[in-house]
Amino acid sequence: MTVTGQDTDAVRALHALEDARASVRLRAALEVGTTPDPRFVGKLVERCGIEPEFFVRDMLTWALTRHPVSMTLPELLREVRSERPQARSQALHTLSKIGDRQAWPAITPALLSDADDEVARSAWRTAVVLVPRDGELALAEVLTTQLGRGGRETRLSLSRALVALGEAIVPALLTAATAADPHVRTHALATQRLLRDPDAGFESAIEEAKRVVALDGAGRGDDKAC
Repeated sequence: MTVTGQDTDAVRALHALEDARASVRLRAALEVGTTPDPRFVGKLVERCGIEPEFFVRDMLTWALTRHPVSMTLPELLREVRSERPQARSQALHTLSKIGDRQAWPAITPALLSDADDEVARSAWRTAVVLVPRDGELALAEVLTTQLGRGGRETRLSLSRALVALGEAIVPALLTAATAADPHVRTHALATQRLLRDPDAGFESAIEEAKRVVALDGAGRGDDKAC
């Protein structure tokens, strides 16, 4: 087989994706995305799962979106079942950027409640992009089971995902707003506020919800929500 200049460039770019220097890996990912080649897909997906630098991972994702969905989708769907949290998270992120709803069945309740916060957050964002119209109510019910979880960034991510579903979240939020756990009630009430007034701001919505829950808890003996 004759080795062309293009083949040589491909080999060089693939090797550069593993260079110790982040700047070199970034340029390689840009080059791969600029000149898509089926031979790159497996390496791009693999690198997404282990790349330590955020900005390089983002370029790797962009490079994957430049390739045909028929080539990237099977690789990414396998990756969401990886044992490595970063691999799952980045594969989900890439699926959200591709936006092909063929991937929707892969967004399982297990991923939406993944023990790793980054994976769960990626799953929430991806789910609201891919969910079919007739699946929004069911998705809202699953997402509200995660209310009260994690720190500020995790809770903000979940609220944003829920608000993106629009009015479909109202029934599930009403139920969550009466939960026994004050942290769940606080998060549910804050998300209700954001649905009504997207400009309210998360911090403002949380503080208002805390006051409501504290007043309610005074009569119910709940611990202070935080």
